[in-house]
Amino acid sequence: MLWYHIVFLAVIQGLTEFLPISSSAHLILPAQLLHWPDQGLAFDVAVHVGTLIAIVGYFRKDIAQIVVAWCVSIRDKRSTSNSRLAWWICLATLPACVAGLLFDDLISTHLRSLEVIAYTTIGFGVLLWFSDKYGASQKTEEDFGLKSVLYIGFAQALALIPGTSRSGITMTAARFLGFSRECAARFSFLLSIPLILAAGGLKSIELVSSDIAVDWASIFMGVILSAISAYLCIYLFLKWLNKIGFFPFFVYRLVLGIALLLIVYL
Repeated sequence: MLWYHIVFLAVIQGLTEFLPISSSAHLILPAQLLHWPDQGLAFDVAVHVGTLIAIVGYFRKDIAQIVVAWCVSIRDKRSTSNSRLAWWICLATLPACVAGLLFDDLISTHLRSLEVIAYTTIGFGVLLWFSDKYGASQKTEEDFGLKSVLYIGFAQALALIPGTSRSGITMTAARFLGFSRECAARFSFLLSIPLILAAGGLKSIELVSSDIAVDWASIFMGVILSAISAYLCIYLFLKWLNKIGFFPFFVYRLVLGIALLLIVYL
């Protein structure tokens, strides 16, 4: 890849991993529209590592409290709000893991087209706006239960389809269930950690077992840029979320989806 390919893709990955606009779609589009070369497995690992560094760095205190509470709950059989949150994150992660193992090849082969991305970008964007406009906002993390967590977990599994957006669909599900914007966003971000870790780990195993030559300068640049852009994205998104809501993201998704449909059909 050329240097500006690396910069663009790393920054895009960092921003779109946590904004409700689909990172997978935005990483597919440059190759589809601009005929750029595929970024390759090594670069995928790099940007996953970068976004993982960002999310762990931003929520480091919360993660430490959650992990400690979870370990104590296993040892002492004593439940706290943080230990329950840890179990909810584990439970909500399972549907996406199972769906990924079962349908990854099918999705990679048949659902990475511009047409699919266009329709999912529009459709799930409408759902995001509708959930935010008409969903209640009273519930907090204390109100999570088995049904609500599984609902969010199964919604997250849909994000395997390009254009859906993992963060977007989990926030949509949480808003439909009546959780506040801040709670929906925070749970979605914490929920991303096991999946990013799993995806990065699997890609790392594939990379180690392959004969792919690694351009370490590109890898280092990808990690740094994706980590910085992701950290800034999380900070600004949580800061402005109550002021702007999800409507700007709905508009962006609508415009992008319509533009892609025009490219497909014209």
